[in-house]
Amino acid sequence: MYLLIRAVMTAAALAVATWLVPGIELTSGSTASKVGTLLAVAVIFGLINAFLKPIVKLVGCLFYVLTLGLIALVVNGLLLWLASWVAGKLSLPFHITGFWAAFWGALIVSVVGWLLSVLVPDRLDEPREQR
Repeated sequence: MYLLIRAVMTAAALAVATWLVPGIELTSGSTASKVGTLLAVAVIFGLINAFLKPIVKLVGCLFYVLTLGLIALVVNGLLLWLASWVAGKLSLPFHITGFWAAFWGALIVSVVGWLLSVLVPDRLDEPREQR
């Protein structure tokens, strides 16, 4: 259930990024297909983050230290751009036109995702007696 909630929150964050960033395009027709596309891209983005981000952090540890963590913004943008490429290969109508659109989109997705995670409580953080 937790993974489904996270996917919906990421899809909502992607919707905000699609709305705010001119280079992020969602070209499906109906509202239902847009929601389905955003959910699919959220799952793709989550899988890419789960598998590639730890590897990138391990390999680029020195860059994270030298830039005081600011390289993470670039890495998140590149991972979102990769998710757009994978979505294109799966014939999903979601496309990011360039690096800067991916950079700003990833920044928006991170901020909106964080805000949503603050608003939606995580049941795993509660003590056992309250469950």
